[in-house]
Amino acid sequence: MFSYRHAYHAGNHADVLKHFVQVQLHQYMNQKDTAYTYIDTHSGAGVYALDSAQAVKSGEYLEGIARLWERDDLPAPLADYVNLVRGMNPSGKLRYYPGSPYVAEQVARPEDRLRLFELHPADTRLLVENFRKLEAHKAEQGERARGRRILIEHADGFQSMKALLPPPSRRALVLIDPPYEVKLDYKHVRDALEEALGRFPSGIYAIWYPVLQRMESRQFADRLKRLPAKEWLHVTLTVVTPGPDGTGMHSSGMFILNPPYTLEATLRETMPYLVQVLGQDSGATFRIEKGTQVTGTANPRGLDTGPRKPIGNARRASPLSGAGSLRLPGQPYGDRAPKAAPKAAAKAEGEAPAAPAKKRTPAFRYADQARQATSSARGPKRK
Repeated sequence: MFSYRHAYHAGNHADVLKHFVQVQLHQYMNQKDTAYTYIDTHSGAGVYALDSAQAVKSGEYLEGIARLWERDDLPAPLADYVNLVRGMNPSGKLRYYPGSPYVAEQVARPEDRLRLFELHPADTRLLVENFRKLEAHKAEQGERARGRRILIEHADGFQSMKALLPPPSRRALVLIDPPYEVKLDYKHVRDALEEALGRFPSGIYAIWYPVLQRMESRQFADRLKRLPAKEWLHVTLTVVTPGPDGTGMHSSGMFILNPPYTLEATLRETMPYLVQVLGQDSGATFRIEKGTQVTGTANPRGLDTGPRKPIGNARRASPLSGAGSLRLPGQPYGDRAPKAAPKAAAKAEGEAPAAPAKKRTPAFRYADQARQATSSARGPKRK
C-alpha cells in the first residue's frame, strides 16, 4: 500500500503539467479579495532533492523540468511556474523541486488556508519537517507566523476532505492526485468528488491522473465527465509514443471541475510549446476538451468535431427506433425493413403469403361517422 514514493518521479513531465496548471489556478483564486482554502489530499513530502538517490536512479526530471530550466523563450504562463522552481534554487543549479504543497504555499496569499493530508508515514514526517524549516526561514527574514494557516495531518485525504467542505469563506481549491498504484484509486477519486460536489458544488477541483493502457485509466476521464458539476476542462500531455508492451507513463492528464474561464486560452497558448520542448518523438501531442456535466457533451475546439460519440460503454441510441431504444451494429432502424420482403421470401420457399390484415368492420366505420357528426355539432375547437 505504501510502496509509492514520489521522490523517484519528482520534476518529470507529469509534474510539469500538474504544477503549471496548479499555479494558474492559484493565480485565478488570488484575483478576489476573499480568502480561500486549499486542500491537498495527497501532499507527499512537499519538497524533493533532485540529487537524491531516488531521483538520480530514475532520472525522470531530466525529461521534465530540466528541459525548461535554461530556456529563455518560455510563454508567460509557463514562466510563472519555472520561476517558482528557480526561486528555490538561488544558486542557479537545479537541485530542488517543489511538490504541490510548496507550490500552494508560495503562490497562495498569507490569508489563505492550506490543509495538507498525507497517508504515507515517512512522507508525512518529511512534509512536517520541510514546512518547519520553511517557517523558521521566514522567521529569520522577519515574517510573522500567521497562526493556523497551514495544517498538516497524517490522514486519508479522501475522508478528511469531507469535514472541510464547504469552507468558511465559501471558496476552495482542491487538488487530488493519488499514486493510482491500486486500481481502486480511480473509483475512490470519483466517489470522493461526487460527495464533495454534493457538499460544495462551486469549488474548483483539479484531478491529476496518469494516462495508462489499463482499462481504469482509459475510462477515467469519461467517468469524471458524468459528475454533477457545472463545467469541466480536460487537458492531456503525451511526450512519447506508447510502447508495444504498454508499460511506462507516456502521458498524463489534468481534469478540472468548475475551471476558471481563463484557463482554456492559457492552455492553448502553452501546450504546443510543452509538446515541442518535452516531446521525445513524433508521437508527442496534447489534447484539450471542455464541456458540461449536465449533458456530458464536449466541445474540443480545434480538434475533430464530428458526431458525438457515446461515453464509456454506452451504445448509440437510434433516433428512429423508439424512445431510448438501442440498436446493435448492422441492425436496421425500427421496423423499416421493406414490407414486400416477407412476401418475397415466402414465395421463394413455395409457401403461401400471409393473409392481409382485415379491413375495419362497418360498425367501426359508423362509429367514426357518429363521432365526426358530434364534433361538427359542437363547433370548432377553441385554441
